[in-house]
Amino acid sequence: MDPEENVIVAPMQATVVWVHDIAKPYKAGAELVIVEAMKMEHVMTAPTSGIVRRVLVAVGDTVLEDQPLLQWSADVAEHGVAADVAPSADVDLEAIRPDLAEVFERHRVGMDSARPESVQRRRKTGQRTARENVDDLIDPGSFVEYAPLVVAAQRRRRTIEDLVARTPADGMIGGLATINASQFPNRESRAVVVSYDYTVLAGTQGLQNHRKKDRLFEIAERLELPVVLFAEGGGGRPGDTDGIGVAGLDCLAFALFGKLSGHVPLVGITSGYCFAGNAALLGCCDVIIATKGSNIGMGGPAMIEGGGLGVFAPTVIGPLDVQILNGVVDLVAEDEAEAVLLAKKYLAFFQGPTQGWECVDQRTLRHLIPENRVRAYDVRTVIDGLFDVDSVLELRRGFGVGMVTSLARVEGRPVGVIANDPTHLGGAIDAEACDKSARFMQLCDAFGIPLVFLCDTPGFMVGPESEKAAMVRKTGRLFVTGASLRVPFGTIVLRKGYGLGAQAMAGGSFKAPIFTVGWPTSEFGGMGLEGAVRLGYRKELEAIEDPVERDKLYQEMVARMYTHGKGVSMADHFEIDDVIDPAESRRWIMSMLCSTPPLPALPALAASRRPMVDTW
Repeated sequence: MDPEENVIVAPMQATVVWVHDIAKPYKAGAELVIVEAMKMEHVMTAPTSGIVRRVLVAVGDTVLEDQPLLQWSADVAEHGVAADVAPSADVDLEAIRPDLAEVFERHRVGMDSARPESVQRRRKTGQRTARENVDDLIDPGSFVEYAPLVVAAQRRRRTIEDLVARTPADGMIGGLATINASQFPNRESRAVVVSYDYTVLAGTQGLQNHRKKDRLFEIAERLELPVVLFAEGGGGRPGDTDGIGVAGLDCLAFALFGKLSGHVPLVGITSGYCFAGNAALLGCCDVIIATKGSNIGMGGPAMIEGGGLGVFAPTVIGPLDVQILNGVVDLVAEDEAEAVLLAKKYLAFFQGPTQGWECVDQRTLRHLIPENRVRAYDVRTVIDGLFDVDSVLELRRGFGVGMVTSLARVEGRPVGVIANDPTHLGGAIDAEACDKSARFMQLCDAFGIPLVFLCDTPGFMVGPESEKAAMVRKTGRLFVTGASLRVPFGTIVLRKGYGLGAQAMAGGSFKAPIFTVGWPTSEFGGMGLEGAVRLGYRKELEAIEDPVERDKLYQEMVARMYTHGKGVSMADHFEIDDVIDPAESRRWIMSMLCSTPPLPALPALAASRRPMVDTW
């Protein structure tokens, strides 16, 4: 070969499928040879303008790697021919190829804009569409949707055109997004979002959307991302025909979702009807947010009737007034817009500290506990005054009302707050309060949120009626949960700190917290002062016949007991760490928060982390 000639060689062992014509000029970038290997074509193009001098192979030939295929020359002047067969290097960036147009159309038909009738049905019930709720929850432009093109598994009974139009995404929208990214710009804002779409087959759970949940829940576990679930809808869908199973009880979604408990935060939101499988998923969530008018039940009307249990309208199954009092619902929202706001506020506590914060003048705390030691007060005013302004989010307010459980912030740092409410049973801890506070302790401990206990209790509730509620086991739950806490916690005794109930408000012992301090109004004892006098001095009191003199002695003994058990007496015996100015409370809390190291990050902590957060 002429050394001055340029040669095109085979890039691999392949078959020649096309060769440029000999003696035909071309421009730079023109195709000179095409070979095929493993059903894939490989094109060799000209680096400069030129002309083919010699073709060394024929179409159909099998060639080896580096085998010469064609000789070409860059000297085209002698031919006087303008080469015009090369493709233009310019590309129209606005041009849409047919294959891309098909993809665009399939995505478009699943959007709300292509489904005006479905949107109008939601408007009639005063609700938003699933996509509107998702768009409101996430940061704009952050949503990466998984499997939006799937349709219901009903190809044996319906046309693909019908399924595409009427069962977009198989009735469940899901993907990855950021939430609260303006506050938490790093990975902390990442989340998995799943929303059932009630406009598609009543939000029932079908074969394909079960597979989507499996996929997203596995990703949530692997990437350690919180999950926000919109759970409106029914349970299993009997109309899917494309599967090969019988009952579908081997689906993984419920096991995978349950496995996430205690590993990542789980936020559940519901509006309207939420029954059966959707309710089961909702019940696994750490927090349940429900809009007014919602109904939540483990079986809908059809399932109840099918079981021979009667015929009921959906509105009488698990109404909100029932689910608030029994503790199923943590937060109540006026509508879906407020539910989303609450979800974002709740999730932010698990995303980290905030930069901007303010608090009220802490000297106001000095005046919130009445000087009259038997006068009731609103402990929520103490909580609002003690923690950052507008940071407090109370959970399960309608259940276990003797205990207040809230998330809050101190100088922007998240904390959990557990406080006795003296307006209910004088602050005595009953069975519901035990369940409520023990479960809240687990929630905070699972995700590294320190705890602050505000103690004002005469102890555990006692009596025959109380024991019917399994108090022995419920109080035990408080002690074993408190003893297993890994997060730092501190106790501030606002007023009464009596007996086992007070110890439960301090992880089981006044020496268990990082700090145990009392306000000047604090008082302590193995049991309530009045009861202690009546029991300890029964004979002396019964020996006095004059009721006036008997009551005088009783009051003197109570005063003596109070002097012995007041805060400064406890402090000078070192049974608590100090009696403090209420205005210094935040300083004690911040000392705890700044002095304790963070929990090891998951999955390094996987072996010792809580296996789950109790759903109750």
